Amino acid sequence: MAALLALFSAATYGVGDFCGGLAARKIPATTVLLWSHLLGLTLLLVSTVFVAGDPEAGDLVIGAIGGLAGAAGVGLLYKGLAVGQMSVVAPITALLSAAVPVIAGYAEGERPGGTAVVGMALAFVAIVLVSAEGGGTLRPSDLRSVLYALGAGLGFGCFFVFLSHTGDDAGMWPLVAARGASVIVVGSVALLGFIPRTPPIPSTRELTAAAGALDALANVLYLVAVRQGLLSVVTVLAALYPVSTVVLAHFVLHERFAKVQVAGMALALPAVVLMAV
Repeated sequence: MAALLALFSAATYGVGDFCGGLAARKIPATTVLLWSHLLGLTLLLVSTVFVAGDPEAGDLVIGAIGGLAGAAGVGLLYKGLAVGQMSVVAPITALLSAAVPVIAGYAEGERPGGTAVVGMALAFVAIVLVSAEGGGTLRPSDLRSVLYALGAGLGFGCFFVFLSHTGDDAGMWPLVAARGASVIVVGSVALLGFIPRTPPIPSTRELTAAAGALDALANVLYLVAVRQGLLSVVTVLAALYPVSTVVLAHFVLHERFAKVQVAGMALALPAVVLMAV
């Protein structure tokens, strides 16, 4: 069940990031971040009505710290998606966001089985292949977008690790704390006038709303998955989200697939099967 939830989380993350990145091409990435997180916070608060939880203070603190790291990751990702190719930025982000939790899980004593380790190795190769540009090279031409992607991956990786350390009885409250912390920080910066605080323009409202709702849902799916499975395995599965982002970029934005990208997506399937087993 943990593997299935992680896969659903990956698909949801990918579609949400596509929507957020598309909106960030028309309005500042910080505007997308602020308003999408406000909506996400509202939805997560509603979820606490249906999902019982008894969090300790530590769960909320850990969630809040993770939320700040995740918010930085989302902001950097949206900026990278806005200035570079989606089919390059998203996979680089995913590779680092998977590597950080895998290292953390190993340091904490996690030892996945042999088939899972093979699957994880294949998944990392798949992410690298999917990150190829349309021309087939693995060296993106836009250095700025690569730097944004690396920063985003580090933020996401820390977010995943922090969430894994919250208690099983905490319900959705760690996510509420995470999203609340990001809204407070980004909202304060907006109120001080350092970033725009005006609502998204009409042509981006649906995209911003979709980004917020899908990101919140993906976080819920990930949290439930990591409470049932190993951090290292669940995060690698969740990090396959670039597949859905790249597919959408191909059909909506007409970014073409390179042969290595197709090979990477094909390789993702046996990787998932091995990790699920």
